[in-house]
Amino acid sequence: MSVATSCLFFLHLTFVPAVFGITIQEEEELSKELLQVIEKQLQLIKDPLVVNYVNKIGQQLLAKMPPQPFTYRFYIVKQHVYNAFATPAGHIFINSGLLAALDTEEELAGILAHEIAHVVSRHISQNIDRSPKIGLATLAGIAAGIFIGAGGAAALGNAVVAGSMAAGQSATLAYSREDELQADQLALEYLYRAGYSGQGLLSSMQKIRSKQWIGTEQIPNYLMTHPASEDRMAYIDTYLSGNPLPEADRRIIDPDEFRYVQASILGKHGDAQIALANFDSRLKLDPHDTIALYGKALAVAQMEDYSDAVLYLRKALEQDAFNATLLREMGRIYFLQGHYSKALQTLGGSYRLAPQDTESLYYLARTNMALDNLSQAVEELNTYLEKKPTEAEIHRLLGSTYGRQDRLDMAHYHLGKYNQMTGRWKTARIHLQKALPLVTDPKQKEKIESMLKQIKKATNREAREKENS
Repeated sequence: MSVATSCLFFLHLTFVPAVFGITIQEEEELSKELLQVIEKQLQLIKDPLVVNYVNKIGQQLLAKMPPQPFTYRFYIVKQHVYNAFATPAGHIFINSGLLAALDTEEELAGILAHEIAHVVSRHISQNIDRSPKIGLATLAGIAAGIFIGAGGAAALGNAVVAGSMAAGQSATLAYSREDELQADQLALEYLYRAGYSGQGLLSSMQKIRSKQWIGTEQIPNYLMTHPASEDRMAYIDTYLSGNPLPEADRRIIDPDEFRYVQASILGKHGDAQIALANFDSRLKLDPHDTIALYGKALAVAQMEDYSDAVLYLRKALEQDAFNATLLREMGRIYFLQGHYSKALQTLGGSYRLAPQDTESLYYLARTNMALDNLSQAVEELNTYLEKKPTEAEIHRLLGSTYGRQDRLDMAHYHLGKYNQMTGRWKTARIHLQKALPLVTDPKQKEKIESMLKQIKKATNREAREKENS
């Protein structure tokens, strides 16, 4: 047994799992309530390039762990402040500001491993069990206020705390020093198993802490909810020095993959002027920097300067002609310009190179809709749903496309599904009731009847909550 393995084995002996009062089912129910609060307060980035990459890193960590009771999901919050947090039942969030500040995949893996460790250890669940017994919706508001901090749901959280329990009691939901130490230790184990050196965990903490923060309001919420104390960093540093991951066990990492994701965060989802300054400085050093050209194209496209965006992407493609990401963005910009024939050709090329790329598929469908190639658009939208069944917007587009084909049964069904998924119960019910007599497939009828029952339950629940509030 190696030194690293024996040390990690010791960690499991040191931290005996606690007996939890809150059940897995209760944790999942709380998570649903908390997600509703978060989604109302925060804007989530849906960019497949970014979302898929962060989820890939998270799943690489989870793949080397024992079976988990939850399905883990990873989200990117469009906020420039440094923050990352995990809710009960395996929902993990990282802010775009923190993601943009990281330098390597190793650092991102370190952040995610630490958050996964909090979920595995069920730290929030333990703290909830020690809290006063209050309603799930109220508890979700408090938890959101703690996690999100000064922005978003903090006001809601503080108001709930003031109205239902002493502010001091809400502190029981925060992580303790022992929680943080256990999360660090488990994170190192998860990183080693997945082939990461663990250095990213330390360097990401050092990066966050080394910023010059003036005044309490400017301290990133990550330091409040996850105090990056000197003793934690000293422990990790000592451990890494004494237990280096053997070179043969290290994961092979493509650094450009992280750089493209970071360029997307900066160019497509960040401040366009700041992004332009960033990419211009990089292009001064290397005019042929493909990723900087890509990022600059995204930034000028965000400012609706589509002609220049195409120009920079062409320069990038001169360096890497078969890059699916570059082609996909070129096709997307052609679509935004209304150059549908060019968009169709370019997006077709990017999708053939990367058939897992749902954004290429999305814009292919939108382009075919614009060109009245409705059957092709329906096929592409249904393929998209097979890959990502939780995307409500695709049901809206299918409803519109089927309507243009006079296939009213499917049009009303998908519009009903879209409105159900987005919480518009009344509109959803109207469409599904119109679809029901038009549908001939017994299984489809059964599905619609089930959806109508779900909508009735949701409407009744909201009515009761309104009466009790």
